[in-house]
Amino acid sequence: MTTLSDEAQLHAFEARIARGDKVEPGDWMPDRYRQQLTRLIQQHANSELMGALPEGQWIPYAPGFKRKMALIAKVQDEVGHAQLLYMAAETLGKPRVEMIEELINGTSKYSNVFNYPCETWADIAMVGWLIDGAAIVNQTIMQTGSYGPYGRALKRITYEEAFHLKQGYDLVVTLATGTRAQRDMCQEAFNRWWWPTMMFFGPPDRQSVHTEVLQRWGVKPKTNDEQRQIWLQKFVPKIEELGLDIPDKGLHRDPDTGDYVITQPDWDEFFRVINGDGPMNRERLALRRLIYEEGSWLRTALEKRDLLPRAA
Repeated sequence: MTTLSDEAQLHAFEARIARGDKVEPGDWMPDRYRQQLTRLIQQHANSELMGALPEGQWIPYAPGFKRKMALIAKVQDEVGHAQLLYMAAETLGKPRVEMIEELINGTSKYSNVFNYPCETWADIAMVGWLIDGAAIVNQTIMQTGSYGPYGRALKRITYEEAFHLKQGYDLVVTLATGTRAQRDMCQEAFNRWWWPTMMFFGPPDRQSVHTEVLQRWGVKPKTNDEQRQIWLQKFVPKIEELGLDIPDKGLHRDPDTGDYVITQPDWDEFFRVINGDGPMNRERLALRRLIYEEGSWLRTALEKRDLLPRAA
């Protein structure tokens, strides 16, 4: 029985991508496609799991029962998103245990934004509005990508993220239109989160080492800069409407294209943070490691009864 050569298989694979077909777990795929996709989905799953930590720590201090219950629900959602994404990554052949161990030992990355402190309740509002808003931009685009399990997981996740965004926006509006102390707290938190949000989508396209191949194979339909621009177009008018002062004094619109032009963030800081040297990297990973270790008894019990989730 003859088989297609690697070159012919690659040509057929890229022709499928060009037609807009979805790649499924049992399909042939280039090794680099599998590796890059695994890295991407694993880091996304890590980010959902780590993103639950700063918000979870604010649950006891949420102002009022309604806010407390909403935040509990949001944290549960984020952990559920991680579950969906780890399952999607497992379809590419990497065990979840290995992915979690790489997260807690610091060899697998997660989003830069989850290594910054939430100093006040207004920081929780900004995470819910700015960061979840950025996540929706990213995930709405990525769900149209070429890998079926990832796209389907993202479609479900973005439904829930839409509620998170509304929750965050409601918090920001309440603070921005409240007392002088609330408005000041809101502005201070906004100042803290503007630059991390600008970094959320990753470095400029000229500095991105992964974008070219991810676009070539339909994993990433839009570049970092294109995603950042979509966020700016959606959010800057709302920010101005709320009367918040944007820390980037050089922000302006290009008169020819209408695009927003930003002052470039400190990309050295971005790379330090995602490589483990951010304000809260050690504390957040230590907490995640503690949670993992304290949950070992449950994993052991489930394993003995063959109840641990398996890859699809």
